[in-house]
Amino acid sequence: MNLSYWELKNWFSNIDYTIVGSGIVGLHCALALRENYPESTILILEKGILPEGASTKNAGFACFGSISEILDDLKSHSEEEVIQLIQKRWNGLQILRKNLGDAAIDFKPYGGYELFLKEEESSYNECLQKISFINEILKPIFRNDIFTKEIDRFDFNGIQDYLIFNPYEAQIDTGKMMHALLQKAVNNNIMILNQIEVKTFHDKKDSVEINLGDFTFHSKKLLFATNGFAGQLTKNQVRPAKAQVLITEPISNLDIKGTFHLDKGYYYFRNIDDRILIGGGRNLDFDGETTTQLGQTDLIQNRLEELLKEVILPNTEFKISHRWSGIMGMGSSKKPLVEQLSDNVYCGVRLGGMGVAIGSIVGKELAYLVN
Repeated sequence: MNLSYWELKNWFSNIDYTIVGSGIVGLHCALALRENYPESTILILEKGILPEGASTKNAGFACFGSISEILDDLKSHSEEEVIQLIQKRWNGLQILRKNLGDAAIDFKPYGGYELFLKEEESSYNECLQKISFINEILKPIFRNDIFTKEIDRFDFNGIQDYLIFNPYEAQIDTGKMMHALLQKAVNNNIMILNQIEVKTFHDKKDSVEINLGDFTFHSKKLLFATNGFAGQLTKNQVRPAKAQVLITEPISNLDIKGTFHLDKGYYYFRNIDDRILIGGGRNLDFDGETTTQLGQTDLIQNRLEELLKEVILPNTEFKISHRWSGIMGMGSSKKPLVEQLSDNVYCGVRLGGMGVAIGSIVGKELAYLVN
């Protein structure tokens, strides 16, 4: 980096807080730090042109878990832990809406649906039988029943008779959300530098030395908000998980409206701009999708197209417009990791594929951890 005196003086000197990652967590962390420390110097470093992980690459679901996903979580987490997770997701969504406003994120409360393929009869029956139980344990959060069964009105093909509906689920425009967050950060005098990758760091007790390759600088505190990429530098128990997505060209008279889940949340689709966006499928190749390398694979893309053609749009011609992928952060627990790593280094990572829901609250928790 061939830096001038002015660049060193104004961008890399007397830094109080350096945040790595300009996604949902990093930006909410920076905004919370600004609120707590109005006179501080806050710098965000981002290795991509835009946030590299999933913040600008997700499907835009404002959700907290389908019923099959919740039942699956109950097999590896206690009932109390699952309720706490859902409470955190719900609170996080309210923070996001309050911080940015519904218009800025294009919030649309169309509700969410779960559908079950014909061959998923056992899972389907279990979910129908457990609706009352799940509604009961979630009543302290929502005060009302969450899940109800509804007849399919969308003319899906090859699925069980009933969909399970959740009126509290909504959809947002991910790009508008991140644009609004970035604008708010800039308006609050938070510096954001893109295409800069942290190579190593050393906690020096009174500050952290941050190495960017051919240049080092010092910051009083260093905070990692890199989610699926966290394991590379922080050595945390975070596994990257690639999520593949595709979107159709506009479809005339598209009648599908809402957010939709299949197979414990491993597949998901929605309407957007008269198109269908569909993603998921990492359960077809868990090992191959445990990667920080972006890109698509024929195995998963073919399955997404197959679901579009045979289940979602069986009587409609469509063309694929675009494909992409993003990197999530997973682990043995769905609970996010918000912790202090050393005297002056902290992290807020492992969002478990729920970044839209919990990114705001994890960012705030990360900021409050710093003293």
